[in-house]
Amino acid sequence: MPMIYRFRMLSDENDNFVRDFEMDAEASLLDLHEFIIAMLRYDPCMASLYTADDRWERLREFTCMDMGLGEDVEGAPIPMASVRLCDVLRRLRDRLIYVFDPFSQRAYYLELVEAGKPEEGMEYPRLQFEHSPAPDQYDPEASEQGGSIFEEMMGEYGDFEGDDSYDDEY
Repeated sequence: MPMIYRFRMLSDENDNFVRDFEMDAEASLLDLHEFIIAMLRYDPCMASLYTADDRWERLREFTCMDMGLGEDVEGAPIPMASVRLCDVLRRLRDRLIYVFDPFSQRAYYLELVEAGKPEEGMEYPRLQFEHSPAPDQYDPEASEQGGSIFEEMMGEYGDFEGDDSYDDEY
């Protein structure tokens, strides 16, 4: 029976940036890479995906191109096209790091947040939720927004700070 994975993608460059998207669990890591590039409207690039532990430490590397080292060499990168999502993600909260700029090590952080049956009539992959623009592909300093989504949502409550017209005894 087919499974659909829902991912949450975050950036350490813009705390407001959030993307939730769904993909078929049988899709390759190369399919994931191509979907991310299209979703963010980035130019095609050399990228790597890494499996990650619960502290976001990189584990196994997967690359867009076959590096010709062979899978027999321990620690050698594996081509994305030869690995399916379900091969590397087996539990909720499993994580991937998507390095889209290998020279500056700029990355996105993906976490598997849900797995379920596909909705009838729905096409996958699909973007489910987006908040805030993606960081610029080429210039990390060009990010429009700083702060965090929490601060943005709670900003309207700042109006109450310093209002001393209320009795403190209640």
